[in-house]
Amino acid sequence: MRAADADVLVSNVSDTARWVACYRAIESARPDAIFKDPLAERLAGEKGKAIAARAAKNMHNGWPVIARTKVIDDLILASVAVGCDCVVNLAAGLDTRPYRLDLPATLHWIEADLPGIIDEKTAQLASETPHCVLERVKVDLADAAARDGFLDQMVRNHKRALVLSEGLIMYLDEDTVRGLSHSLDRPGIAWWVLDTISPAILAVLMKRMAVDLRQAPMHFAPESGIAFFEDLGWRARDVQSLAVEARRLHRLPWLLNLLMALPLPQPDPRHLGNARWSGVIRLERR
Repeated sequence: MRAADADVLVSNVSDTARWVACYRAIESARPDAIFKDPLAERLAGEKGKAIAARAAKNMHNGWPVIARTKVIDDLILASVAVGCDCVVNLAAGLDTRPYRLDLPATLHWIEADLPGIIDEKTAQLASETPHCVLERVKVDLADAAARDGFLDQMVRNHKRALVLSEGLIMYLDEDTVRGLSHSLDRPGIAWWVLDTISPAILAVLMKRMAVDLRQAPMHFAPESGIAFFEDLGWRARDVQSLAVEARRLHRLPWLLNLLMALPLPQPDPRHLGNARWSGVIRLERR
């Protein structure tokens, strides 16, 4: 093994879940925390802490992750309030929403991921009780046939399912994202919640974190932003900029906060060009 390879902390996409869990733990420990995740530190482990420590200069204690987590929390709860009867969390990683959100006991929550991360998470949370009906399914979501078979089975008995793909699509190529969109175009699915980044953000991340992301490179960052999904037949019901939300939540680094206070034009999420933009979208079927 080369010295550079030995220094890689993110050995696969699943390791990014430990990284994200560490940021949730950091937020939860704050006296003014905007959400509480008492399981995050356990799930992050030492590797998650090590990844976050090395990324600290570029991620500023993970403000995009913190804002994304809160935005998605609120979108899920808003969807449940208007009749969502199932949440399908694709590439669920180490997410703990079934344990920490105030969810109806009858809600069906399905987590899908690779066998390794499912087994690890099940073992670590064996003594915990979710607030809803929780099911975990081992599936390779990159396999189109396996993905379609999984979705056929999971949503056939539901009328208003919400599919969540948090922190997933930027690791896919464009053809795979199109294939996923096609897979989700079925009557039982009412909403698709996802996060996306602009090409400028992608370039910055892959430059600044080239070593750590070598084994888990990011690919998908459409210049057309949410219009990419609208062209595939979806309607953007909610579009929320992570920078705007982080500023509202008082989590934006001071320099970015200062820049956003200036009377400058904000990026158009349908025509991103060279703008640095990241956001969360709730799509609905037309």
